Amino acid sequence: MTTPRRRSATGALLLAALATAQLLIGLDYNIVFVALPEIAGLGFSPETLQWVVSAYAIVFGGFLLLCGRLTDAIGRRRMFFAGLALFAVGSVLGAVAAAEWMLILGRGIQGLGGAALAPSTLALLSVGFAEGAARNKALGIWGAAGSSGMVLGSILGGVLTDALGWRSVFAINIPLVLVVLVLALRAVPLDEARPALRRLDVPGAILTTAAAILIVMGFTFAAENGWGAPATLSALAAGIVAAVALLIVEGRTRDPLLDIRRFTNRHLATGTGSTFLFMAGFGATAYFLTLYFQQTRGLSPLITGLAFVIPCVGVLIGTNIGGRLATKAGLRAAMVTGQAIGLVGVGAFALLVGDNTSWITVFVLAAFFSLGQGIVFTTMFATATTGTPEAEQGTASGMATAGQQLGGAIGLAVLINLTSALGGATSTTAMTGITVIIAIGLAVALLIPGRARQVGSRSSAEPLMSAASAAARDTSR
Repeated sequence: MTTPRRRSATGALLLAALATAQLLIGLDYNIVFVALPEIAGLGFSPETLQWVVSAYAIVFGGFLLLCGRLTDAIGRRRMFFAGLALFAVGSVLGAVAAAEWMLILGRGIQGLGGAALAPSTLALLSVGFAEGAARNKALGIWGAAGSSGMVLGSILGGVLTDALGWRSVFAINIPLVLVVLVLALRAVPLDEARPALRRLDVPGAILTTAAAILIVMGFTFAAENGWGAPATLSALAAGIVAAVALLIVEGRTRDPLLDIRRFTNRHLATGTGSTFLFMAGFGATAYFLTLYFQQTRGLSPLITGLAFVIPCVGVLIGTNIGGRLATKAGLRAAMVTGQAIGLVGVGAFALLVGDNTSWITVFVLAAFFSLGQGIVFTTMFATATTGTPEAEQGTASGMATAGQQLGGAIGLAVLINLTSALGGATSTTAMTGITVIIAIGLAVALLIPGRARQVGSRSSAEPLMSAASAAARDTSR
């Protein structure tokens, strides 16, 4: 018989494994930014250097829906370990890269690993902890790890690049993967069912992946060559054709990969919209802060990395507040609060911060909007997965995380184009654009169902509490 203490210990190990995996995903997106000037020495031109970032985001975003469905079809544990293996392979390839193509390939494999890891991680968390206070607390810790990983990536990117060279920003993933592996082997429950690949919608998978990759590539080409460039127009046109074909095919498929009817669930619809806008807005702040610190204020990579300690603390506090606030006041209240704090903070940064602004002002405002960032990060995933049946958690998680990754790639491309077109101070122009995006996110947050239909209600919690109990029994075997 399994004692409550043993179940609690297993749950803690599971949360530790999932939180560390989420930290790895967030870390790996941002850690290369500060190292880019040194990575350019491998032979990259100014035009091709952005592919070190874009290759990760494009593959990650393009394969997320497919990997979300595979999570439901072949099992959460299987996909979790597959994602870890791909992450390790991509990291090793990046660390030993002797040419541009090797590094870009390594980043793409890392992105594929992230696409496999993200939905399985969120699905494991969603069924491993009962909907309501327990899940919100777990999401708070998981969210703190993920969003802090993004900021921590900027810190470690500067420290490691300055001390050991750019290859170390890839090598650091190996010990992290090993830590997650050790924890997961003990805590992640076995997959009960055999793989059910017959459920997989192959035409939908191909079209979904193609549409996502082509559209993100189009926005990436736009940031590199302009909106009128042949490469930009060709990629966007092909992506739109693939998206239209996808809608036609999925409308005639019995078990579609991208079922538009799922978005009649307002939690999933508003949660996925929030993840997209989060990365398009909040997610771009690290990129533009890096440019501000190094190009505008002349800080070294090491000092730039250390400067990110301030927003990292803000994110950590925010994710803790987000989980507690969602439990006490409901998801909508928590999301609106986070978006409002972010809107005020980023808006003030755009208005007040310039070339010679005092560092106290810069860091106070960065810490303030990072507080809102942490609250939103935790709440948006809780929103997206609320009320989703256990058997569809992987798909729902894939949709929400796909929105996050696609929002990051598309948002950054739009903001880079905005700063180029309007000129002026990069921090002012970019932060103004981010302020507008966060304002849209606030409007979406107001559409989240009220507390009576959210976490903690008996009608929505009972099925998932039963699923969580089953997961606990599986883990204890």
